[in-house]
Amino acid sequence: MEIVVTGRHTQIKQRFRDVVENKMNRVTAIAPDAQRAQVVVTHEGNPRQADTAKKVEITVIAGRTVVRAEASSADEFSALDLALDKLTLRLRRSRDRRKDHRRGYTTLQPVDLGVAEPPATAEETDVEEPSNSPADAVAGDLGPGESVEVQVGDTPIVIRRKLHIAEPMTIDEALYEMELIGHDFFLFVNKETKRPSVVYHRHGWSYGVFEIDTPENVDKAK
Repeated sequence: MEIVVTGRHTQIKQRFRDVVENKMNRVTAIAPDAQRAQVVVTHEGNPRQADTAKKVEITVIAGRTVVRAEASSADEFSALDLALDKLTLRLRRSRDRRKDHRRGYTTLQPVDLGVAEPPATAEETDVEEPSNSPADAVAGDLGPGESVEVQVGDTPIVIRRKLHIAEPMTIDEALYEMELIGHDFFLFVNKETKRPSVVYHRHGWSYGVFEIDTPENVDKAK
């Protein structure tokens, strides 16, 4: 398995690289098909956040599965251990799910979709859309998996754009993928409706789903 360790606002010492190389054996023991692991260490310079000054993000690519975990602590070694604990748990879930599929059944988690409320529009929030967004100018130049960060004018706002290629999936599959990468939401194309959709955490074991469509397509379906 290829292991890549990089730092953001910090230098990566050889001792930490050696520890990562050694401890990533836990990953290959659970997922022998893992091809690549990306470990990113970020340093938070704010002295008020000394207890979480180091954040470690681990992303593992195993076949067509991407599993991600992150954790923060006072030092990078403790953060690495915490992130690895989360990662190995998600890898075991992925392995067990594949075993269930081979047996011919899938264990479904209870899903409460609730009431999906659309986000506030620009009119409701009195925020004007910039006429020439620099991020929009580069969106068409991105390839699959590529990303770009662009600062908006003289403001501290940075917009990150990324092109993601995904196969249509069911809501249950989208919830599973969301749990693997450790996010609170997951963007996908609904296999049944063919619409761009988002699943997200609401509270507890409750989830929500947004589906996006145009007025023209909705009118045609009536």
